[in-house]
Amino acid sequence: MRRLFSLVPALMLATALMLVGPSSATADQHLPEGPTDLVAAHSGKCVDVLSASTENGAEIVQWDCHGGSNQQWDLREVGDGYVEIVSQSSGKCLDVEGQSTDNNAAILQWDCWGGANQQWEVRDAGGEVEIVARHSGKCLDVVSASTENGARLQQYDCFGAANQRWGLDQGPDPEAEPTLPGLYADPNIVRFGDTYYLYPTTDGFDGWSGTQYRAFSSTDLVNWTDHGVILDVAADVSWADNSAWAPGIEEKNGRYYFYFSGGRASGDTSKHLGVAVSDSPTGPFTDALGHPLVSAGDYAGQAIDPALFTDSGGQSYLYWGQGASHQVPLNDDMTSFDASQVRTYNPPDYNEGAFVIERDGTYYFMWSEDDTRSEDYRVNYATGSSPLGPWSDPAGVILAKDLSQGIKGTGHHSVVRVPGTDEWYIAYHRFAIPDGDGTHREVMIDRLHFEADGSIRPVVPTLNGIDPI
Repeated sequence: MRRLFSLVPALMLATALMLVGPSSATADQHLPEGPTDLVAAHSGKCVDVLSASTENGAEIVQWDCHGGSNQQWDLREVGDGYVEIVSQSSGKCLDVEGQSTDNNAAILQWDCWGGANQQWEVRDAGGEVEIVARHSGKCLDVVSASTENGARLQQYDCFGAANQRWGLDQGPDPEAEPTLPGLYADPNIVRFGDTYYLYPTTDGFDGWSGTQYRAFSSTDLVNWTDHGVILDVAADVSWADNSAWAPGIEEKNGRYYFYFSGGRASGDTSKHLGVAVSDSPTGPFTDALGHPLVSAGDYAGQAIDPALFTDSGGQSYLYWGQGASHQVPLNDDMTSFDASQVRTYNPPDYNEGAFVIERDGTYYFMWSEDDTRSEDYRVNYATGSSPLGPWSDPAGVILAKDLSQGIKGTGHHSVVRVPGTDEWYIAYHRFAIPDGDGTHREVMIDRLHFEADGSIRPVVPTLNGIDPI
């Protein structure tokens, strides 16, 4: 997990810096080595490149600390007691817009060019530090002392307030730490009652030939209990003995319906979609039909990757398909549907892994692009006015690799909301670090945020995931 901010380490670090003003000799300064978070004392939020942009002029804001490279900064000495503050994600410098010397001038990122408006003095401020622009003598400041995500940074006359004081945090531990230990993929994350559950594909088998599904539970999204095998297609399903892939689950009337993919190890290896049922979210589950819910060839593409969405009126919808996304309301029995109601949606570059959520009356349809064996596996989305669309044109990639952290193959996700809040989390898989590939993947959870206009802010994948909620 990310190392939590503490005033005591910040004070020790500020003292160790020995930054007492621009008269200090550079040789006497001991800057933190490696990427560093800059944490606002008043809000506990991190200095952040908005939307993880790599463009000149991208706005610098505060945001919940998540350890992503767009919140990691290198403090590089430039002489005379000043530093450049360089983004790990873009390689660009913290910059006062237009070299302005006025209060309220915006803080942006820009190509490092050695200007005084990109040079900063780091002053001890009694447990934190002040960060002062060389050209203006003004302090790095969170506008209006806001504690909200997305509040912009500016320069302003230094007056000692907490929104002008910063902690220096060495950020995430260097070793990657997945959410679940071991090899898992295609995580379906849900909340039943006061508990979160994860249902992944068990990974690490040639040709994705695993047969078992497991369930994991947590109350804080960090510490997970393994409930063991809840369904084994080789032992528990008459029509499949292989390829237990990418499940989805929903509850109705106190019963739990588990949707899964299965195929044969030999002969006709086509994939089918099944549904199993249990009185508990941790199983064991029993095949509900004795035959597939969706058989190979019934619809275009592979019959894999089921996902569920239930609206506020209790109507559940099923989404599935590789190569084409098929979408349909489920009947009340949760084990059948009216074939005449199936809709098919084929956005450009759609591959698999459909998932739907609703927020403030807008429905978000998400999917994975490219191939799970590719480091470029990624997530895109569209929006609509109902659980079945019609869907907009693709709105943009919201989850992708970050080679600066060695993170590859990010995709096949699901999303969960903390009840009663606007806090959202995304579960997904990536290549296991450091030597994973398309059959050696690991599960991660990171924050998912919405912009003020309702668009999804691109997720910054982290090495270590989130802190307990």
